[in-house]
Amino acid sequence: MNQPQPNRSWFALLAPGLLVAATGVGAGDLLTGALAGSHVGLLVLWAAWLGAVCKWALNEGIARWQMATGIPLLEGWVRHLGTPLYVFFLVYLLVWSVVVGGALVSACGVAGTAFWSGGQPEWSKRLWGVGHSLVGLALVWWGGFRWFERLMACCVGVMFAVVLLTALCMPQVDWAAAFAGLVPQAPPPAGLGWTLGVLGGVGGTVTLLSYGYWIAHHQRRGAEGLRTCRLDLAAGYTMTALFGMAMVVIGSRFQLPEGKAPLLALELARLIEQAVGPAGRWLFQLGFWAAVFSSLLGVWQSVPYLFAHLVLLRRHKQGKLDLLAVQRLEHSPQYRGYLLFLATVPCVLLGWKVQGVQLLYAVLGALFMPLLAATLLYLNNRRGLVGHELKNPWWINLLLAGVLLLFAALGVRSLLP
Repeated sequence: MNQPQPNRSWFALLAPGLLVAATGVGAGDLLTGALAGSHVGLLVLWAAWLGAVCKWALNEGIARWQMATGIPLLEGWVRHLGTPLYVFFLVYLLVWSVVVGGALVSACGVAGTAFWSGGQPEWSKRLWGVGHSLVGLALVWWGGFRWFERLMACCVGVMFAVVLLTALCMPQVDWAAAFAGLVPQAPPPAGLGWTLGVLGGVGGTVTLLSYGYWIAHHQRRGAEGLRTCRLDLAAGYTMTALFGMAMVVIGSRFQLPEGKAPLLALELARLIEQAVGPAGRWLFQLGFWAAVFSSLLGVWQSVPYLFAHLVLLRRHKQGKLDLLAVQRLEHSPQYRGYLLFLATVPCVLLGWKVQGVQLLYAVLGALFMPLLAATLLYLNNRRGLVGHELKNPWWINLLLAGVLLLFAALGVRSLLP
């Protein structure tokens, strides 16, 4: 049977990068930027674009491995790094799914309650959260990948345009200081934590691994495929960086309390209304909703790939991840079962206190990012695996080494009391 020909349109070229941007920016990332701007000011702007560069380097490594070997990085881990890593990541994925799924459902609940609460904010948050989760389940189950791509692109456009417009409309922004803040500089001692939070928070974590499945839909291969991946990732992370910097600018105009996301979004929307009027509040709430719902939809669609692939790898090697293979994976009982798990079990966290959940989320992120950077340095420098042409060049190794050191430091800091 003939393989379908890849789509060469501009949308197809950039779509996987847009999915990365949509899935990687959630309530926590949005509000970390605002809080950093409020507490440190515009000096921290450089951390947003540098964090995006770090995530670009990691995603480039994931794409490089798949373009060189034809298999996703997850299968490379299992084949070349052994059973201990397999067991660790399977347990990690289960815990991560519940914690992050719960945070996403809660954020969607808050976003919905901002539009209408019916006079019962707590119950409204739960109903909106469960409703968003079930809608996301239905869209992934019956919608198909192309429909998913277009919906996510719409969400990216809304959240990007709204947040950027809000930042540009903020009164009394010192734009000269903003341009100066784009240059990396040492933050004041009290601002170190916020700077590191922006650096580590921009973009995604586990969902970076999903990029390999998205590019399989577009049938990318070899050195040409890697060049295309670099382009769409550059577009996606440019949007992510601009989004993060816009949130820093918005936050710099207010004195924000160190509240817990996503409830702080409602306070921020109220302050924006005071600054630019009611239209600003409604627009910001719309952008916040687009950010959190696109993150939920992206996780619901992509993370079941990882679980299904892990389960199937225990039986036999899966081989090349092409278009037909990823479509079979989407219709497997393992994929659909995990999708049901994601859309239902994390909803129990809607009634929990958020402090412990957020601590666990910080610990999980601290463990994953250094692991990803270290394995990319190891696997993508072995010519016997990736070949001479697609082996890491020196500048990619330098970037990945910097990312490894950065996220290891962030991990140590997040684990300290």
